Amino acid sequence: MNLSLLAFVVLSIVDVGFLSGSAHAQNIDVAYRVLDTTQVMGNGGTDYVYADNDGRKVYVPRGDRTYVFDLDSHQLIATIAGISGHGVAVDPESHHGFSSGHQIGMFDTVTLQKIKDIAVQGRPDGILFEPFTKRIYVFSHVSPNITVIDPKEGTVVGTIDLGGAPEQAQSDGAGKVYVDVEDEKKIAVVDVKSMKLITKYDLGQTAGATKGLGLDAKNHILFAMCSNPNVCVVVNADDGKILTTLPIGNGTDGGDFNPNTIEAFSSQRDGTLTIIKENSLSSFTVEQTVQTKPGCRTSTLDTKNNHIVLICTEHAPQVAGTASPTPDATAGSRPWGGGHGGLGNLDVLFVGRRSNQL
Repeated sequence: MNLSLLAFVVLSIVDVGFLSGSAHAQNIDVAYRVLDTTQVMGNGGTDYVYADNDGRKVYVPRGDRTYVFDLDSHQLIATIAGISGHGVAVDPESHHGFSSGHQIGMFDTVTLQKIKDIAVQGRPDGILFEPFTKRIYVFSHVSPNITVIDPKEGTVVGTIDLGGAPEQAQSDGAGKVYVDVEDEKKIAVVDVKSMKLITKYDLGQTAGATKGLGLDAKNHILFAMCSNPNVCVVVNADDGKILTTLPIGNGTDGGDFNPNTIEAFSSQRDGTLTIIKENSLSSFTVEQTVQTKPGCRTSTLDTKNNHIVLICTEHAPQVAGTASPTPDATAGSRPWGGGHGGLGNLDVLFVGRRSNQL
């Protein structure tokens, strides 16, 4: 082989290897992982975390206030005094936000100032902005199970009885809200026009207490996240038929579905995040179990960045010779889902994929 031919062969091999390596680096994504964590010292219990994808903010009620983080920079940008409770929902048109406590706190999402309190019955827990009717749905474990609020005026327009203890809910954006009923192991189907219960889907004997809920609205598939036993029951949203049951981590209290990645997820108290891949309308698999932090059992979705946002709390280190911190009275006698009711860090975790650039 002459020298010029040898040089051509060597350069060709190097070039092919470089192009193959470049394509490999550009096309392969690494697994889900914790990309960032923001910590803020505070006091009181936590429950839900809410990502306002239009306003690019994350809301976390804790103690007697709500912490507000930037959804892109992940930094704390404000606290809203007097807005507390379990969770937050936002109406993107009126720019009014609402927190679900013993009374509903209403605030302005632009100025981040409290507007007023709204008196309601029951024991408010979960909360949802329903886009079809453009109303706020507040969920209670005792009657009335759902209180419906006009977000522009902040007035109660009606209530709905489910006959059980609702937890998380999802809207299909076309006239129905699906609500997991924890104590019945069922999913309630609500008509948002008439504000009436249509039916309930029984999740069967293999289901546990329903704690989280994801919805593939396009393909009409529900993902019911259950605790004890720890399973995800996949259900046809049109008729309630059970499609499959998959294992998840221990202590779920939140679920969702990302239409961009065709994946459902469940956040768990044991410090894991279960990712479920919808391969087809009849094929579902546990794609990954992500290590997060113990106590991070509630979560929300950043649809722009395809990030899953989780929260939990950690006790503040005790200084020698001092008494242990006591729970904040505003948190109630039982700490809410995200962690203890005392002094310590609020951890906000951002989980996602990062492209492999090797």
